[in-house]
Amino acid sequence: MYRTNTCGELRISDAGKTITLAGWVQKTREFGGMTFVDLRDRYGLTQLVFNMETEPDLCRQARDLGREFVVRATGKVAERSNKNQNIPTGDIEIHVTKLEILNPAEVPPFTIEEASDGGDEIRMKYRYLDLRRSPLQRNLALRHRMAQEIRKYLDLQGFLEIETPVMIKSTPEGARDFVVPSRMNPGQFYALPQSPQMFKQLLMVSGYDRYMQIVKCFRDEDLRADRQPEFTQIDCEMAFVEQNDILSTFEGMAKHLFKHVLNVDFDKPFLRIPYEQAMSEYGSDKPDLRFGMKIKEIGSQVTGFGFQVFDDAEYTGAIVAKGCAGFTRRQLDDLTEFVKKPQIGAKGLIYTRYSDDGTIKSSVDKFFDAAALQGWAEVTGAKTGDLLLILAGKKEKTLKALGELRLEMGRQLNLMNKNTFIPLWVVDFPLVEWDDETQRFYAMHHPFTAPKPEDIPILDIDPGKVHANAYDLVINGVEIGGGSIRIHDSRLQAKMFEVLGFTPEQAEYRFGFLMNAFKYGAPPHGGIAFGFDRWVSLFAGLSSIRDVIAFPKNNMGRDVMQDSPSQIDAEQLKELNIRLGQNEL
Repeated sequence: MYRTNTCGELRISDAGKTITLAGWVQKTREFGGMTFVDLRDRYGLTQLVFNMETEPDLCRQARDLGREFVVRATGKVAERSNKNQNIPTGDIEIHVTKLEILNPAEVPPFTIEEASDGGDEIRMKYRYLDLRRSPLQRNLALRHRMAQEIRKYLDLQGFLEIETPVMIKSTPEGARDFVVPSRMNPGQFYALPQSPQMFKQLLMVSGYDRYMQIVKCFRDEDLRADRQPEFTQIDCEMAFVEQNDILSTFEGMAKHLFKHVLNVDFDKPFLRIPYEQAMSEYGSDKPDLRFGMKIKEIGSQVTGFGFQVFDDAEYTGAIVAKGCAGFTRRQLDDLTEFVKKPQIGAKGLIYTRYSDDGTIKSSVDKFFDAAALQGWAEVTGAKTGDLLLILAGKKEKTLKALGELRLEMGRQLNLMNKNTFIPLWVVDFPLVEWDDETQRFYAMHHPFTAPKPEDIPILDIDPGKVHANAYDLVINGVEIGGGSIRIHDSRLQAKMFEVLGFTPEQAEYRFGFLMNAFKYGAPPHGGIAFGFDRWVSLFAGLSSIRDVIAFPKNNMGRDVMQDSPSQIDAEQLKELNIRLGQNEL
């Protein structure tokens, strides 16, 4: 054995023991005739001590150690005179009697400490070094623990973990597929699964009434903080259930994780909010309820005064920023620029200050007198000292912009405590959404989502008004997971394909094996999938999923550590029957 103990294990009760540690040199320090070395492994850090008077050769050897050298040290555990209360091993040190360099190391390109001086790109390039840092080690340990608790809970609920294929048929609907050429079938391709959706439904047809899998999924889409081209889902399906059964089961799983991982208890059921309420009050289908600032519709109070922006608007809404009447003109200008960003798309921002001294000042007070501005306060609940922020325009676009403005105010006012968690279910989504560019309906979730039973009669007449039997779990403004009751009747599934613009031939080509399976007795079923990476990052208090994944890609979908994707040689292309265009050569 290279070691008798880890670098995070020894305590004052071990004083007097002779032990052996192995790990990486964090740093060395010299004080007169003494040399101190911090030795690190994934369990912690222990101070090694070398004395020039008693062990001069050993001390000189220690002074030649560089950062990240891999060493083994044997010595006696002793009580430390200058204790370090910031680390668990801070009461002890090791008086070294034998030192062995197992492997020297070059100077690392950044400091491997709690807070690194390396930027994102260089840390990604040397990810194997970055993973030595304790924050990432804590994140991956948290990920492991959460996976174990998920499996433990679902096993007790009777779920079987069943693997599904990684190379499947491409069904281009929604995000782009990653495709894999088939050497044995020239000109044909597999796709990597965006989710195991159809396979888990087939497992329900096969009689496996409770399925789960912690599974890799792939989507070729533009990346952001909570997206990676390959990601991990907690994928689940249940047969002979209704919506309440699924919500109850997975609300239980969420509570189990909060309790056993974070020691947070939820005694009450999670709030359930219809999609339309979430959009009208928060401008988002994943509302953050850690703070209020609900959106108020004020159209009837602001029209008819000759202000064209309000008079011509389909919708006018406002939020109240409590205690913010003292915002400077610069702060208000910055908020205006924020809502005018292309991804938000508002044309401008209107504000009214209800100052502490009782005066009311608005950016549009030449159109509205004090009585009208006071009327806005009564409708919205604004009080003395508050700031009213107003947007107007097309309803859907304006609500979403108000939702983004609300979140920005939450950030600026520090209303988003990362140690506070408010989970909720968003339910009753629209079944389909219309796309003006392609002049067709698209499934809001996926083509296998069942409509609400009471809305089935209008599926032919007005698909846009049909509600889906669907649900999302949202925590602190993050969509952690979502699912639905599935269509299990082949005739209703055929009708859904028709609404989505598929010809019978297209539906048969893409989904024929699923439709055929339904003919042999498909049970009522439904399921849910959670973004495992997102859930871990939420528990870790991070805004990005990158640092809860061992080897992530950058924002361009590249692995800069191994420099992929990369070109392949001509012989491989020939075997795959692929010829590149001139621009790709």
